[in-house]
Amino acid sequence: MNHPNLNPRNDASIRVRASLIGGRIDTKPFRADETLAINPLTVAIPGGGCAVLFRYGVAVFFGMATEQESQFLERLLPLTHEPRTWPEDELLNLRTDADQLEGVDAQGCLWLHDTSVQRLQLVAEMLARSSVLSDDEARVTKTFEQIEPLAQNLSKRGRGGLKMQELLTYIGDSLLSQQRMVGRAEVADKPDLLWERPELEGLYLRLEDEFELRERHLALERKLDVISNTAETLLDLLQAQRSHRVEWYIVILIVVEIGLTLYELFFKGH
Repeated sequence: MNHPNLNPRNDASIRVRASLIGGRIDTKPFRADETLAINPLTVAIPGGGCAVLFRYGVAVFFGMATEQESQFLERLLPLTHEPRTWPEDELLNLRTDADQLEGVDAQGCLWLHDTSVQRLQLVAEMLARSSVLSDDEARVTKTFEQIEPLAQNLSKRGRGGLKMQELLTYIGDSLLSQQRMVGRAEVADKPDLLWERPELEGLYLRLEDEFELRERHLALERKLDVISNTAETLLDLLQAQRSHRVEWYIVILIVVEIGLTLYELFFKGH
């Protein structure tokens, strides 16, 4: 089946919704008879429409009614690790025209030549990456706002004023965001689909430009570097301060030990 049975809306457009529903989706339980394609897994929905699932926690729905989406999300819930109470959503209206330039027009409508599975998979992958970036942007912005005063405090007073556990948390959050962008979502890499369908590269480049994936990815990397470097600098400073205190404790103990020895020699000895 090359063209899924999609349900267009009354205005002849097809509803597309990408939803970041959790940290990871287990795609193994889906049956072969409901699978339209793999890598990424594309599943046919009874009653029309299809869903494209990504292991890093994103589901993209094409031509599905709200009730269908809700029912499918209930099915996904037991398969979703770290499910979200409030999913990160991205919406698009899709239309088809063989003579129209593929991509998103000025009104925000996505045009495709047809609704072949491969085209839908490519659109789903770009929307999924955008959803992951949006989530990471929100996380990093929050962390950035928290760590910026620490850098200012370090500049003005020479100390960070933060506990080691909190600094390690910031470093861990930065590493997790980098791992998801590079290791799971592979935001900066071309989709594997383009190796089999190189004629879709033009659509890929236009969608990448429309969602500003490369620019957002680079901006996130710069912020993550700043957060990581700041946290590591503060951590080194905190460790140095602790080491300095330990040295003073040792010096004090040595002085006390010398004092006790002298006391025994000069006072107890007479």
